[in-house]
Amino acid sequence: MVERGVAVVVEDDDDIRTTLTEVLQQSGFAVHSTASGVAGVDAVREHNPDIVTMDVGLPDFDGIEASRRIRTFSDAYLIIVSGRVDEADTLMGFEAGADDYLTKPFRPRELRARIAAMLRRPRTLQAAPAERALPPRRGEQHPPRQARQGNLAGQQPRESPEGEPGSPAEPGCCDFAHRGLSLHEASRQAAINGEPVDLTRTQFDILLVLMENGRTVQTKADLVRRLRNEPYNTGSFVTAGEERAVEVHVGNLRKRLGDSSQNPCWVETVRGVGYRMTP
Repeated sequence: MVERGVAVVVEDDDDIRTTLTEVLQQSGFAVHSTASGVAGVDAVREHNPDIVTMDVGLPDFDGIEASRRIRTFSDAYLIIVSGRVDEADTLMGFEAGADDYLTKPFRPRELRARIAAMLRRPRTLQAAPAERALPPRRGEQHPPRQARQGNLAGQQPRESPEGEPGSPAEPGCCDFAHRGLSLHEASRQAAINGEPVDLTRTQFDILLVLMENGRTVQTKADLVRRLRNEPYNTGSFVTAGEERAVEVHVGNLRKRLGDSSQNPCWVETVRGVGYRMTP
């Protein structure tokens, strides 16, 4: 079996920990299992995993707090696996930085499918080619590069005023730029006025979709399907819980950007429909 990466299991129940370990090993992961929050955070820091499964009811501190700590240094895919089924618990998990929330008892096949769906989205921050310069930090300068041609693959570049949402960035910046916010897709990095902004994978993916589409409204279902790596026209079913999760992710994205939902600088809510970039 080809090894797909490294996984860390954080679960205090021996039987469930064994089941999670076996499922991940069968999926091709090298697995490190732990039974407490402290040990789980340490294991993530030591092994730099691709996948983390996190229980909520841990003996020292809960999995929500452990997830928050992990998110300060890791971009691993984080799945909370919990027996708590209330919507409030699910939303707390997403707010803590989880990419997915799976309730117990879970079906191993469903866990494998969720992991496969997440792995179709980029994880690592890979170095960009030399001709695609990253956003410069203060005091640093990078040589100019040719701006990306078009705002979606296969499109011709369009003429638009500087800073129009959805327009390619100017040379020396990134793939997309709007009101000082710039996005570099290859390296999966964002910056505001040249200062890097730390976004989770899901937050970056949502911002990328919005900046690609500019003033075209993206519904919550559109964003759910895009996070699943599906084309918009599949018509696949989207649950109310998934749409609510998108609301939480957008709220967290705004917090990371220092944006306001009432007077937005970048991400605008179209009430009852979805989201788009500001004018």
